[in-house]
Amino acid sequence: MTAPRPIDVLVAGLGPAGAAAAAAAAEAGATVLAVDRRARPGLPVQCAEFVPMMLGMDTAAVSAARIQDIATMETYLREAAPDTTPEFRGHMIDRAGFDAALVAAARAAGADCRFATPIRAIGPDGTVGLADGSSYRPRVLIGADGPRSPTGRALGLVNTELVETRQITLDLLVPHAATDIFLRPEIEGGYGWLFPKGKLCNLGLGIAPARKGRLKTLLSELHVELLCARRVGPTIHATTGGAIPVGGIIGLSGRLGATTALLAGDAAGLVNPVTGAGINAAVLSGRMAGRAAAAQLAGDAGAAADYDEEARDLFGPSIALALRRRQELMAAYAGASRPSDAALRRGWIAYSDYWDRTPAPAETREEKEPA
Repeated sequence: MTAPRPIDVLVAGLGPAGAAAAAAAAEAGATVLAVDRRARPGLPVQCAEFVPMMLGMDTAAVSAARIQDIATMETYLREAAPDTTPEFRGHMIDRAGFDAALVAAARAAGADCRFATPIRAIGPDGTVGLADGSSYRPRVLIGADGPRSPTGRALGLVNTELVETRQITLDLLVPHAATDIFLRPEIEGGYGWLFPKGKLCNLGLGIAPARKGRLKTLLSELHVELLCARRVGPTIHATTGGAIPVGGIIGLSGRLGATTALLAGDAAGLVNPVTGAGINAAVLSGRMAGRAAAAQLAGDAGAAADYDEEARDLFGPSIALALRRRQELMAAYAGASRPSDAALRRGWIAYSDYWDRTPAPAETREEKEPA
Protein backbone atom coordinates (compact mmCIF):
# COMPACT_ATOMS: atom_id res chain seq x y z
CA MET A 1 0.00 0.00 0.00
CA THR A 2 1.32 3.43 -0.96
CA ALA A 3 2.01 5.73 1.99
CA PRO A 4 -0.21 8.81 2.22
CA ARG A 5 1.29 11.86 0.57
CA PRO A 6 2.00 14.76 2.92
CA ILE A 7 0.36 18.09 2.10
CA ASP A 8 -0.09 21.37 3.94
CA VAL A 9 -3.87 21.80 3.61
CA LEU A 10 -6.60 19.59 2.25
CA VAL A 11 -10.01 21.21 1.80
CA ALA A 12 -13.02 18.90 1.66
CA GLY A 13 -15.71 20.56 -0.46
CA LEU A 14 -15.58 23.33 -3.06
CA GLY A 15 -18.76 25.23 -2.33
CA PRO A 16 -18.50 28.83 -1.09
CA ALA A 17 -16.81 27.86 2.20
CA GLY A 18 -14.33 25.46 0.66
CA ALA A 19 -13.38 27.66 -2.28
CA ALA A 20 -12.91 30.66 0.04
CA ALA A 21 -10.79 28.54 2.40
CA ALA A 22 -8.64 27.20 -0.43
CA ALA A 23 -8.03 30.69 -1.81
CA ALA A 24 -7.14 32.17 1.57
CA ALA A 25 -4.73 29.37 2.51
CA ALA A 26 -3.05 29.39 -0.90
CA GLU A 27 -2.71 33.18 -0.92
CA ALA A 28 -0.87 32.89 2.40
CA GLY A 29 1.63 30.49 0.89
CA ALA A 30 0.27 27.05 1.84
CA THR A 31 0.20 24.11 -0.56
CA VAL A 32 -3.51 23.39 -0.96
CA LEU A 33 -5.49 20.51 -2.43
CA ALA A 34 -9.27 21.02 -2.54
CA VAL A 35 -11.62 18.26 -3.66
CA ASP A 36 -15.34 17.95 -4.37
CA ARG A 37 -17.46 14.96 -5.30
CA ARG A 38 -19.56 17.03 -7.73
CA ALA A 39 -18.59 17.23 -11.39
CA ARG A 40 -18.90 21.03 -11.66
CA PRO A 41 -18.91 24.01 -9.28
CA GLY A 42 -22.30 24.87 -7.80
CA LEU A 43 -24.24 22.14 -9.60
CA PRO A 44 -26.78 20.94 -8.83
CA VAL A 45 -27.98 24.24 -7.36
CA GLN A 46 -29.35 23.63 -3.85
CA CYS A 47 -29.91 27.22 -2.83
CA ALA A 48 -32.48 30.02 -3.09
CA GLU A 49 -29.64 32.17 -4.52
CA PHE A 50 -30.03 35.30 -2.37
CA VAL A 51 -26.99 36.92 -0.76
CA PRO A 52 -26.92 40.00 1.50
CA MET A 53 -25.53 43.26 0.18
CA MET A 54 -22.60 43.18 2.60
CA LEU A 55 -21.19 40.07 0.91
CA GLY A 56 -21.10 41.85 -2.43
CA MET A 57 -18.94 44.60 -0.96
CA ASP A 58 -15.89 42.38 -0.52
CA THR A 59 -16.53 39.34 -2.72
CA ALA A 60 -15.92 39.82 -6.44
CA ALA A 61 -17.80 36.60 -7.23
CA VAL A 62 -21.08 38.33 -6.32
CA SER A 63 -20.65 40.85 -9.15
CA ALA A 64 -19.70 38.07 -11.55
CA ALA A 65 -22.89 36.14 -10.77
CA ARG A 66 -25.39 38.93 -10.00
CA ILE A 67 -28.79 38.65 -11.70
CA GLN A 68 -30.75 41.41 -9.96
CA ASP A 69 -30.86 43.51 -6.82
CA ILE A 70 -33.30 43.05 -3.94
CA ALA A 71 -34.65 46.09 -2.08
CA THR A 72 -37.20 44.79 0.45
CA MET A 73 -38.71 41.70 2.04
CA GLU A 74 -42.44 40.97 1.87
CA THR A 75 -43.74 38.63 4.58
CA TYR A 76 -47.13 36.98 4.05
CA LEU A 77 -48.61 35.75 7.33
CA ARG A 78 -51.20 33.21 6.20
CA GLU A 79 -53.18 34.77 3.34
CA ALA A 80 -53.09 38.35 4.65
CA ALA A 81 -51.56 41.29 2.79
CA PRO A 82 -47.79 41.31 3.13
CA ASP A 83 -45.83 43.11 5.80
CA THR A 84 -42.97 45.03 4.19
CA THR A 85 -39.46 45.12 5.61
CA PRO A 86 -37.78 48.11 3.94
CA GLU A 87 -34.07 48.32 3.26
CA PHE A 88 -33.68 44.54 3.14
CA ARG A 89 -31.04 44.86 0.46
CA GLY A 90 -29.16 42.14 -1.30
CA HIS A 91 -28.59 40.41 -4.61
CA MET A 92 -30.01 37.45 -6.44
CA ILE A 93 -27.18 35.49 -8.02
CA ASP A 94 -26.59 32.61 -10.37
CA ARG A 95 -25.30 30.21 -7.73
CA ALA A 96 -23.40 28.02 -10.20
CA GLY A 97 -21.68 31.09 -11.61
CA PHE A 98 -20.92 32.34 -8.10
CA ASP A 99 -19.30 29.07 -7.07
CA ALA A 100 -17.35 28.90 -10.34
CA ALA A 101 -15.97 32.41 -9.76
CA LEU A 102 -14.87 31.48 -6.22
CA VAL A 103 -13.15 28.33 -7.51
CA ALA A 104 -11.43 30.35 -10.24
CA ALA A 105 -10.10 32.71 -7.56
CA ALA A 106 -8.81 29.75 -5.54
CA ARG A 107 -7.02 28.33 -8.57
CA ALA A 108 -5.56 31.75 -9.37
CA ALA A 109 -4.17 31.83 -5.84
CA GLY A 110 -2.43 28.51 -6.44
CA ALA A 111 -4.84 25.93 -5.00
CA ASP A 112 -5.20 22.58 -6.76
CA CYS A 113 -9.00 22.28 -7.12
CA ARG A 114 -10.38 18.93 -8.29
CA PHE A 115 -13.97 18.01 -9.08
CA ALA A 116 -15.49 14.55 -9.52
CA THR A 117 -13.12 13.54 -6.72
CA PRO A 118 -15.07 12.09 -3.80
CA ILE A 119 -13.49 11.42 -0.42
CA ARG A 120 -13.66 7.70 0.29
CA ALA A 121 -12.60 7.80 3.94
CA ILE A 122 -11.16 10.03 6.64
CA GLY A 123 -9.10 8.08 9.14
CA PRO A 124 -8.72 8.77 12.86
CA ASP A 125 -5.10 9.74 12.18
CA GLY A 126 -6.16 12.41 9.66
CA THR A 127 -5.41 10.37 6.55
CA VAL A 128 -7.80 11.26 3.73
CA GLY A 129 -8.44 8.57 1.12
CA LEU A 130 -9.87 9.60 -2.22
CA ALA A 131 -12.03 7.51 -4.53
CA ASP A 132 -9.27 7.42 -7.14
CA GLY A 133 -7.13 5.36 -4.75
CA SER A 134 -4.79 8.14 -3.68
CA SER A 135 -4.43 9.21 -0.07
CA TYR A 136 -3.07 12.27 1.72
CA ARG A 137 -1.89 13.19 5.20
CA PRO A 138 -2.68 16.92 5.53
CA ARG A 139 -1.24 19.00 8.32
CA VAL A 140 -4.55 20.87 8.32
CA LEU A 141 -7.86 19.45 7.10
CA ILE A 142 -10.66 21.94 6.42
CA GLY A 143 -14.13 20.43 6.31
CA ALA A 144 -16.36 22.53 4.09
CA ASP A 145 -18.32 19.51 2.97
CA GLY A 146 -21.91 20.47 3.72
CA PRO A 147 -24.58 19.70 6.31
CA ARG A 148 -23.76 15.97 6.35
CA SER A 149 -20.04 16.59 6.50
CA PRO A 150 -17.79 13.49 6.47
CA THR A 151 -15.11 15.63 8.11
CA GLY A 152 -17.46 16.57 10.91
CA ARG A 153 -18.49 12.95 11.29
CA ALA A 154 -14.84 11.93 11.67
CA LEU A 155 -14.54 14.50 14.46
CA GLY A 156 -17.79 13.43 16.12
CA LEU A 157 -19.37 16.77 15.20
CA VAL A 158 -22.62 15.98 13.37
CA ASN A 159 -25.53 18.20 12.33
CA THR A 160 -28.50 16.32 13.78
CA GLU A 161 -31.21 18.95 13.27
CA LEU A 162 -32.07 19.54 9.64
CA VAL A 163 -34.81 21.05 7.49
CA GLU A 164 -35.72 19.42 4.19
CA THR A 165 -36.30 21.70 1.21
CA ARG A 166 -37.78 21.56 -2.27
CA GLN A 167 -37.52 24.35 -4.86
CA ILE A 168 -38.79 24.89 -8.38
CA THR A 169 -37.78 27.54 -10.92
CA LEU A 170 -40.63 29.26 -12.74
CA ASP A 171 -41.33 32.14 -15.09
CA LEU A 172 -41.92 35.38 -13.18
CA LEU A 173 -44.78 37.24 -14.85
CA VAL A 174 -44.52 40.51 -12.91
CA PRO A 175 -41.15 42.21 -12.26
CA HIS A 176 -40.32 42.08 -8.57
CA ALA A 177 -37.57 43.44 -6.31
CA ALA A 178 -38.47 41.78 -2.99
CA THR A 179 -37.93 38.42 -1.39
CA ASP A 180 -41.37 37.02 -0.53
CA ILE A 181 -41.79 34.90 2.59
CA PHE A 182 -44.86 32.75 3.31
CA LEU A 183 -45.53 31.89 6.97
CA ARG A 184 -48.25 29.32 7.54
CA PRO A 185 -48.91 26.88 10.38
CA GLU A 186 -49.04 23.94 7.99
CA ILE A 187 -45.42 24.59 6.94
CA GLU A 188 -44.07 23.05 10.13
CA GLY A 189 -40.52 24.00 10.99
CA GLY A 190 -40.00 26.20 7.94
CA TYR A 191 -41.56 28.62 5.48
CA GLY A 192 -42.23 29.20 1.81
CA TRP A 193 -40.37 31.64 -0.41
CA LEU A 194 -40.50 33.33 -3.78
CA PHE A 195 -37.20 34.92 -4.81
CA PRO A 196 -37.13 36.79 -8.15
CA LYS A 197 -34.35 36.23 -10.70
CA GLY A 198 -35.08 38.65 -13.51
CA LYS A 199 -37.59 36.90 -15.75
CA LEU A 200 -37.49 33.77 -13.57
CA CYS A 201 -38.02 33.06 -9.88
CA ASN A 202 -37.24 30.42 -7.31
CA LEU A 203 -40.30 29.14 -5.47
CA GLY A 204 -39.46 26.91 -2.57
CA LEU A 205 -40.43 25.51 0.78
CA GLY A 206 -38.61 24.08 3.79
CA ILE A 207 -40.17 21.81 6.37
CA ALA A 208 -39.28 19.67 9.37
CA PRO A 209 -38.11 16.17 8.33
CA ALA A 210 -41.08 14.57 10.10
CA ARG A 211 -43.37 16.35 7.62
CA LYS A 212 -41.24 15.70 4.54
CA GLY A 213 -44.06 13.68 3.01
CA ARG A 214 -46.10 16.88 2.63
CA LEU A 215 -43.30 18.91 1.06
CA LYS A 216 -44.22 18.36 -2.59
CA THR A 217 -47.95 18.87 -1.97
CA LEU A 218 -47.50 22.09 -0.01
CA LEU A 219 -45.18 23.52 -2.65
CA SER A 220 -47.63 22.57 -5.41
CA GLU A 221 -50.41 24.34 -3.52
CA LEU A 222 -48.30 27.48 -3.22
CA HIS A 223 -47.51 27.29 -6.94
CA VAL A 224 -51.21 27.08 -7.79
CA GLU A 225 -51.98 30.01 -5.50
CA LEU A 226 -49.40 32.20 -7.26
CA LEU A 227 -50.60 30.96 -10.66
CA CYS A 228 -54.09 32.15 -9.78
CA ALA A 229 -52.65 35.50 -8.74
CA ARG A 230 -50.95 35.64 -12.17
CA ARG A 231 -47.55 36.18 -10.61
CA VAL A 232 -45.82 33.07 -11.97
CA GLY A 233 -46.14 30.76 -14.94
CA PRO A 234 -47.08 27.07 -15.00
CA THR A 235 -43.86 25.66 -16.47
CA ILE A 236 -41.34 24.21 -14.03
CA HIS A 237 -37.89 24.79 -15.52
CA ALA A 238 -35.89 23.12 -12.75
CA THR A 239 -36.43 21.26 -9.49
CA THR A 240 -33.96 20.95 -6.66
CA GLY A 241 -33.81 20.41 -2.93
CA GLY A 242 -31.61 19.44 -0.06
CA ALA A 243 -31.02 19.61 3.66
CA ILE A 244 -30.25 22.69 5.74
CA PRO A 245 -28.72 22.42 9.23
CA VAL A 246 -30.82 24.30 11.79
CA GLY A 247 -29.38 23.16 15.12
CA GLY A 248 -26.83 25.92 15.59
CA ILE A 249 -23.05 25.72 15.76
CA ILE A 250 -21.93 22.13 16.33
CA GLY A 251 -18.18 22.80 16.45
CA LEU A 252 -15.39 24.51 14.55
CA SER A 253 -12.17 22.69 15.33
CA GLY A 254 -10.67 19.43 16.51
CA ARG A 255 -7.83 17.01 15.92
CA LEU A 256 -7.42 13.75 14.02
CA GLY A 257 -4.12 12.37 15.19
CA ALA A 258 -1.47 14.93 14.28
CA THR A 259 -3.83 16.68 11.84
CA THR A 260 -5.65 19.84 12.86
CA ALA A 261 -9.22 19.86 11.53
CA LEU A 262 -11.34 22.96 11.04
CA LEU A 263 -15.00 23.09 10.01
CA ALA A 264 -16.53 25.95 8.00
CA GLY A 265 -19.92 26.86 6.59
CA ASP A 266 -22.77 24.34 6.77
CA ALA A 267 -20.43 21.65 8.07
CA ALA A 268 -19.97 23.67 11.27
CA GLY A 269 -23.66 24.56 11.58
CA LEU A 270 -23.02 28.20 10.59
CA VAL A 271 -26.53 28.62 9.24
CA ASN A 272 -29.33 30.77 10.63
CA PRO A 273 -31.77 28.23 12.17
CA VAL A 274 -34.78 30.41 11.25
CA THR A 275 -34.01 31.74 7.78
CA GLY A 276 -31.69 28.98 6.60
CA ALA A 277 -29.30 31.64 5.29
CA GLY A 278 -25.72 30.43 5.14
CA ILE A 279 -23.83 31.71 2.08
CA ASN A 280 -22.44 34.80 3.79
CA ALA A 281 -21.28 32.78 6.81
CA ALA A 282 -19.84 30.12 4.50
CA VAL A 283 -17.63 32.57 2.60
CA LEU A 284 -16.51 34.45 5.71
CA SER A 285 -15.83 31.35 7.79
CA GLY A 286 -14.04 29.72 4.86
CA ARG A 287 -11.70 32.68 4.57
CA MET A 288 -11.10 32.64 8.30
CA ALA A 289 -10.40 28.91 8.30
CA GLY A 290 -7.99 29.20 5.36
CA ARG A 291 -6.06 31.99 7.04
CA ALA A 292 -5.99 30.07 10.33
CA ALA A 293 -4.61 27.02 8.53
CA ALA A 294 -1.82 29.08 6.98
CA ALA A 295 -1.07 30.78 10.29
CA GLN A 296 -0.71 27.43 12.04
CA LEU A 297 1.59 26.15 9.32
CA ALA A 298 3.70 29.29 9.82
CA GLY A 299 4.13 28.46 13.50
CA ASP A 300 1.12 29.98 15.27
CA ALA A 301 0.16 27.15 17.63
CA GLY A 302 -3.00 28.96 18.74
CA ALA A 303 -4.39 29.63 15.24
CA ALA A 304 -7.07 26.91 15.36
CA ALA A 305 -8.31 27.99 18.79
CA ASP A 306 -8.35 31.61 17.63
CA TYR A 307 -10.42 30.66 14.58
CA ASP A 308 -12.88 28.80 16.79
CA GLU A 309 -13.24 31.76 19.14
CA GLU A 310 -13.46 34.41 16.42
CA ALA A 311 -16.06 32.49 14.42
CA ARG A 312 -18.21 31.99 17.51
CA ASP A 313 -17.91 35.70 18.35
CA LEU A 314 -18.89 36.71 14.81
CA PHE A 315 -21.73 34.28 14.12
CA GLY A 316 -22.73 32.96 17.53
CA PRO A 317 -25.07 35.69 18.84
CA SER A 318 -27.35 35.80 15.78
CA ILE A 319 -27.40 32.00 15.46
CA ALA A 320 -28.16 31.57 19.17
CA LEU A 321 -31.11 33.99 18.99
CA ALA A 322 -32.47 32.27 15.88
CA LEU A 323 -32.10 28.89 17.55
CA ARG A 324 -34.13 30.07 20.56
CA ARG A 325 -36.87 31.39 18.27
CA ARG A 326 -36.94 28.15 16.32
CA GLN A 327 -37.19 26.09 19.50
CA GLU A 328 -40.04 28.29 20.78
CA LEU A 329 -41.93 27.88 17.53
CA MET A 330 -41.40 24.14 17.35
CA ALA A 331 -42.65 23.80 20.94
CA ALA A 332 -45.95 25.31 19.76
CA TYR A 333 -46.45 22.29 17.49
CA ALA A 334 -46.26 19.86 20.41
CA GLY A 335 -49.25 17.70 21.11
CA ALA A 336 -52.48 18.55 19.27
CA SER A 337 -51.69 22.21 18.69
CA ARG A 338 -50.24 24.50 16.06
CA PRO A 339 -48.76 27.97 16.42
CA SER A 340 -50.80 31.13 16.65
CA ASP A 341 -50.16 34.16 14.47
CA ALA A 342 -48.31 35.72 17.40
CA ALA A 343 -46.00 32.70 17.58
CA LEU A 344 -45.35 32.84 13.84
CA ARG A 345 -44.47 36.53 14.08
CA ARG A 346 -42.11 35.96 17.00
CA GLY A 347 -40.43 33.26 14.96
CA TRP A 348 -39.60 35.42 11.93
CA ILE A 349 -36.95 38.13 11.51
CA ALA A 350 -39.31 40.68 9.92
CA TYR A 351 -41.17 41.30 13.18
CA SER A 352 -40.10 43.26 16.24
CA ASP A 353 -41.18 40.37 18.50
CA TYR A 354 -38.36 38.29 17.03
CA TRP A 355 -35.80 40.75 18.36
CA ASP A 356 -37.47 41.17 21.76
CA ARG A 357 -35.18 39.61 24.39
CA THR A 358 -37.95 39.08 26.96
CA PRO A 359 -39.21 35.50 27.48
CA ALA A 360 -41.86 34.32 25.05
CA PRO A 361 -45.45 34.70 26.32
CA ALA A 362 -47.68 31.68 26.73
CA GLU A 363 -48.80 30.85 23.22
CA THR A 364 -52.39 30.79 22.08
CA ARG A 365 -52.59 27.57 20.16
CA GLU A 366 -54.98 26.35 17.54
CA GLU A 367 -56.35 22.92 16.86
CA LYS A 368 -54.02 21.07 14.58
CA GLU A 369 -55.09 19.81 11.19
CA PRO A 370 -54.47 16.14 10.40
CA ALA A 371 -51.03 15.55 8.91
